[in-house]
Amino acid sequence: MEEKKLDLNSIIGFGLIFLILVWVMYNSQQNQAKEQLEKAKQEQVQKQAQPKVEKLKVVAADTSKVVVSDSIQVAQLKSTLGAFAYSAALPSAKESFTTLENELVRLKIANKGGYIVEAEMKAFEQFKKGSGQKVQIIKEGNADFNIQLKTNDNRSLNTRDLYFEPVVTKEGANQVLTLRLKASPTQFLEYRYVLKPNEYMLDFAIRSNGLNTVLNTSNPLNLDWNLKSYRNEKSVSYENRYTELVFEYEGGKDDYLGQGESTSDEPVDVSYIAYKQHFFSAVLLTDTPFEKAVVVSENLVKDEEKDTIFTKQFKASVPLAFKNGEVNYNMNWYYGPSDYHILDEYDRNLDEIVPLGWGIFGWINKYIFIPTFDFLIRFFPFGIAIIVLTILVRIVMSPVTYKSYLSQAKMKVIRPEVNELNVKYAKDPMKKQQETMKLYNKAGVNPMAGCLPALMQIPVFYALFSFFPSAIDLRQKSFLWADDLSSFDSVLNLPFYIPFYGSHVSLFPILASIAIFFYMKMTTGDQMMSTPPQDGMPDMGKIMKIMIYLSPLMMLFFFNNFASGLSLYYFVSNTITIGIMLVIKNYIINDEKIHAKIQENKTKPKTMNRFQRKMQEMMEEAEKQKSLNKKK
Repeated sequence: MEEKKLDLNSIIGFGLIFLILVWVMYNSQQNQAKEQLEKAKQEQVQKQAQPKVEKLKVVAADTSKVVVSDSIQVAQLKSTLGAFAYSAALPSAKESFTTLENELVRLKIANKGGYIVEAEMKAFEQFKKGSGQKVQIIKEGNADFNIQLKTNDNRSLNTRDLYFEPVVTKEGANQVLTLRLKASPTQFLEYRYVLKPNEYMLDFAIRSNGLNTVLNTSNPLNLDWNLKSYRNEKSVSYENRYTELVFEYEGGKDDYLGQGESTSDEPVDVSYIAYKQHFFSAVLLTDTPFEKAVVVSENLVKDEEKDTIFTKQFKASVPLAFKNGEVNYNMNWYYGPSDYHILDEYDRNLDEIVPLGWGIFGWINKYIFIPTFDFLIRFFPFGIAIIVLTILVRIVMSPVTYKSYLSQAKMKVIRPEVNELNVKYAKDPMKKQQETMKLYNKAGVNPMAGCLPALMQIPVFYALFSFFPSAIDLRQKSFLWADDLSSFDSVLNLPFYIPFYGSHVSLFPILASIAIFFYMKMTTGDQMMSTPPQDGMPDMGKIMKIMIYLSPLMMLFFFNNFASGLSLYYFVSNTITIGIMLVIKNYIINDEKIHAKIQENKTKPKTMNRFQRKMQEMMEEAEKQKSLNKKK
């Protein structure tokens, strides 16, 4: 019995010992798990605290090891790219981009090709104010910049297909992006971009280093720059009319390609090429002129009835000459507004990109209208500034208007006497002309006096016609019902298209047409009364009657798609002119006094000027010749 009792106690003891051991082991495992969990948490926190740059460096290093170690891929690249396989094997050989940005522009440059793939104007919107769409001169593959590389091993490569290695640095406040297409660590083709604060223009350089053993330097490199210009304005036809390719050549001369379906030129010694998109431009400038260039402009607006994405296709091809086996060109890019003030500040003849008119017309705009308008917009809204400018122009031109109207009044007073001479010498045109000239001389009347004042107004008319379409200050500025003074002021959209008119109705051209109708009604009637009929000449009276109705109709059709600021000017100008002529006619000029003055002039001895004497001698000689012919 005692042995059995002993065995039972032993079993119970061993059981207790086993339970104690199990409990100890369980607690030990729980503590170890807690420690591992805390350690994992600490490691996760440390990883999150490490800079992202370090992560990138690690990945880049790993990628470099993988790429370099892949001997098969390197061999394939070598067979295709030759020496430039080195660049394709670097970690930067991928679809990656670098952004340069200041207060005015945002530029996105690709590793592949090393050129700008996006150029955004941060202060300007497309189509209309509040659209939310920034103007982008370059986007979605509409531009291409390429240099063709001819190698010594007879390869032909294009930089647009090759990968550059980017390095971003800073020089003071300037952002610098250096892109290198490498054949080895010390052999490369380099693009260098430098963007300065508050500047639309950036420095750009192309240079090679050590490539004289890689490239065939017997011929220049060929650089191609192409761009399809995006539509940015409300009226595609109006925008396309002012979208053009401009270039400077031969040390300061400038020219442009016309508006045909496809136009081209081959200038020499080219210092800049500009792709102008009405109010925005992309310009490539070079300190070392290109020896020659081939420039092409193609019209992409085939149907003005439909909205289009692009307006024109621009192309330029220029040579980059080698010097001592290397290429070295210091250049500039300009991506920004076609603003006369901004372009003129660079002092590189870029103001010629803005079409202010040639000769005296451009001079009037540069030195009179632009400074005057700049002064006015400091104090008035843009629409009011146009009206004030118009009033100032009409006040300055009022003496010319007075001279013209006074001449017409004099001719009207002596017309009965002219008609008498026409009847008296109906069968002798030469004699009639002589007597008419004598009458004009005695009466102190110059038949050309009415034409000269009108001719003097033509430079002003044409200068303003060039000024308003080029004034970017008017872009997306509203006045009354016009939401954009640089575009048409549509008050009604038509469900159909009228040839030469459009699919909308603009109100300012209608008002301008009404004003020009009444103006011509007043002036043409007086001209018909004052202008005597001429033998062998068409009946000017009938022509003038037709013009009374034809001119307003032409104005209506021609200006429907033009800038509303220009139509506003002509409406106000013609209205003011009508008022000035009514004042002159009713309160200043008196027909009876003019008649008395003419009769007084007839009694005074008159001396002919050189022109009148010459005309008199010619007519007398013609009369003698006529008499001699009759005798024969």
